[in-house]
Amino acid sequence: MTEASVMDAYELKEQLSQLEERNVRLMEDLRNCEADKRYFESEFFRLQKETARLKSQLERIQSPPLIIGTLRDILPNNRVVIKSSTGPDFVVSVSDYIKPEDLIVGSRVSLNKQTFAVMDVLPTPVDPMVSGAEIIDKPNVTYDDIGGLKAQMLELREAVEDPLLRPELYAKVGIEPPKGVLLVGPPGTGKTMMAKAVANATEATFIRMVGSELVQKYIGEGSRLVRELFDLAKQKAPTIIFLDELDSIGAKRLDVSTSGDREVQRTLMQLLSELDGFTPMSNVKIIGATNRPDILDDALLRPGRFDRIIDVGLPDVEGRNQIFKIHLAHMNVSEDVSIPHLASISEGLSGAEIKSICTEAGMLAIRDNRETIMPQDFEDAKVKVTENRSAKSSKPPANMFG
Repeated sequence: MTEASVMDAYELKEQLSQLEERNVRLMEDLRNCEADKRYFESEFFRLQKETARLKSQLERIQSPPLIIGTLRDILPNNRVVIKSSTGPDFVVSVSDYIKPEDLIVGSRVSLNKQTFAVMDVLPTPVDPMVSGAEIIDKPNVTYDDIGGLKAQMLELREAVEDPLLRPELYAKVGIEPPKGVLLVGPPGTGKTMMAKAVANATEATFIRMVGSELVQKYIGEGSRLVRELFDLAKQKAPTIIFLDELDSIGAKRLDVSTSGDREVQRTLMQLLSELDGFTPMSNVKIIGATNRPDILDDALLRPGRFDRIIDVGLPDVEGRNQIFKIHLAHMNVSEDVSIPHLASISEGLSGAEIKSICTEAGMLAIRDNRETIMPQDFEDAKVKVTENRSAKSSKPPANMFG
């Protein structure tokens, strides 16, 4: 082999080596391009979804407002009768994408602003004030937490607990239990605790609504709240509705009244209608409470509404003895503390005031850096609580509003 042929073979080998290196680089570039292609395709799809989402959100923002109405009747040919929030009734068509089984008379619907066509069926409303009421699935208050109200608790249990737990007894005797129970007594005598204890024993949902919360500014709002309160109770049955401060909406109706008084009367009439709307053997029970029974409307107190009226007065000496036992059971008190003595010196005090005496006595012990509550602490606490009561009932200084 000549020197020229050797050089040609060497150059050919070099060229092949360069071609292989170039091929490797091209293959690597190809793989990188494919990876970039996949990345850009996925990014493209992601941006398409984001664009579609933004367009949909923009369409919702730019869509015209809908009118709320109530479904009154269902007609043939995909047409219905609705009552709009503006007042009159209309016969309108229904959108094709609404299922016929979703159309229920009385349900709320949304209407197109121009054609009044039914666009959607809205869920059943629960007013924020109703859902914001005190709703407890099972209160933690038991009968052992209540002292001095043995006779009153017996009457309440007969009217509320027995119909929920043992309805067959009433069926055998052939009578109907009371529809509602009205607790009458001064503040702090345990009316709310009694209602919670019965709800605990029956494992019923406890809904507490203060009567003043049902008084609203606009016409018809109070009546709507009453309806929704009873609807909520039926949904969570068995339920005990506790209407506190019933006198705020149940006062006697007068011939001469302002527009505000008339709205309160409308709320009262809706309450009377709801009380007549369920049977005594239903699993929704009504307990009312007031410290002003003298101003209640006669329609509330007639048989068939609040059938049983229970007087929850101030506890006697035996009742005060039981209340002190309940509150002192978990307190670190001295052996010199005499519960009968405490009961004897607390004449005329309610259960809430007795609890306040126990709390004040404990705070006096803490003030002196003691872990044990002494008899003198209860004496001082009793003086403080009674002074606070007299201060509340005393007249304001003459120059207070000068």
